[in-house]
Amino acid sequence: MNATEMKRQTVPNSGDSVQHRFAQSSEGLSSSEIRDLMSLASAPDIISFAGGMPGNELFPLDEMDRIYNNLTESEKQTALQYGPTSGIPSLLESLTGYLETKGLPVKENRLLITTGSLQAIHILARAFIDPGDRVLVENPSFIGALSAFRACQAELRAIPLRGDGMDMSLLAKELNSASPQPKFLYYAPNFHNPAGIIYSMEVKQQMIALLRGRNIPVIEDDVYSDIWFDEKDLPEMMNLKAMNPEGIDICFTGSFSKILGPGLRLGWMLVPEAIYRKCELIKQSIDACSPSLSQVLADKFIRSGEIYRYTARIREEYKNRGETMIATLEEHLPEYVTFERPRGGFYTWLQLPKGTDTTIILKRAIEKGVVFVTGKTFDPAGVQNDHMRVSFCNTDAATIRRGIPLIAQAIREIIEK
Repeated sequence: MNATEMKRQTVPNSGDSVQHRFAQSSEGLSSSEIRDLMSLASAPDIISFAGGMPGNELFPLDEMDRIYNNLTESEKQTALQYGPTSGIPSLLESLTGYLETKGLPVKENRLLITTGSLQAIHILARAFIDPGDRVLVENPSFIGALSAFRACQAELRAIPLRGDGMDMSLLAKELNSASPQPKFLYYAPNFHNPAGIIYSMEVKQQMIALLRGRNIPVIEDDVYSDIWFDEKDLPEMMNLKAMNPEGIDICFTGSFSKILGPGLRLGWMLVPEAIYRKCELIKQSIDACSPSLSQVLADKFIRSGEIYRYTARIREEYKNRGETMIATLEEHLPEYVTFERPRGGFYTWLQLPKGTDTTIILKRAIEKGVVFVTGKTFDPAGVQNDHMRVSFCNTDAATIRRGIPLIAQAIREIIEK
């Protein structure tokens, strides 16, 4: 054996050596398909129905300019300084009033400002999950939450969604068969990402009945509830936190990302006192405090009343885009593709014939200059791929009318070949 061969045998592969340094909890992490598609969608000739981003042209730029220019010197200093971990007191006060108009029991709980609602979910995951713990999630489910739970090495137990929420018979079966009991249940009640549905009041009442007495907390992720299209849906949209069921700890998460802008990185959680104390310590260890500038701007936006006028304005625009999306889908899609009409939010969830691989359709769609997100992205097992999510939030009506026929062509070319 010569010196070169000996060296090959004794020196480990550099990639293996680097990989060996990483924690096991990082092994399940991977870039989401949505993030990968976003880089593709930035190409000049691509029409993107992939991202869940608010429309850039809808941001309240004039209002924010006016708010910042009217800040006092002291307020500008506060905006550029570290703040309390829990949040700037003035924002906590104004946000309390804002959330109370939605019927949330703020004074019976504790409010913690977070760096986006996804950070709130990560903090709650760290508070509750030990490696191997069972967590109940929806199928399909928000990819950001799934990633947070996987990072904590949770065992994800998926409950399929129907048109009005989780399948309660399967939730009951899971609760009655699971040993040990799940650490918590995660769900998104309003304008679900990706399914677009609203949980019915009947399903929420059944959920309460199933969970009562089991000591299983609920993470209620409600970031789209300001973007409703019809006032008649408001009673149905009442969330579990507002219902305040006795004996069930509801951890409510919300965000300014879908209304004021995701670049502010500003969310919150509303949780019982005992859970709050643990979450505040975890938040402190992560980033000490959320951006003070964002908090000052959001506080003024609420106090000025601009938030109500602005959300009414963008709600109407998203409703117009959603209606354009539905009309265009109905005109161009083959009849074997079905979907629920969105009643708010950003998304339409398309059901294709069972066994369809939407990844193949996506490849064909990209050739035509249009992208969407495949169903397996939102499947906790990463397998079921006969759905696709198309977003209407960041595309105007004219672009929707140009792009959806291209997706319809791709579907027909793959399925009817």
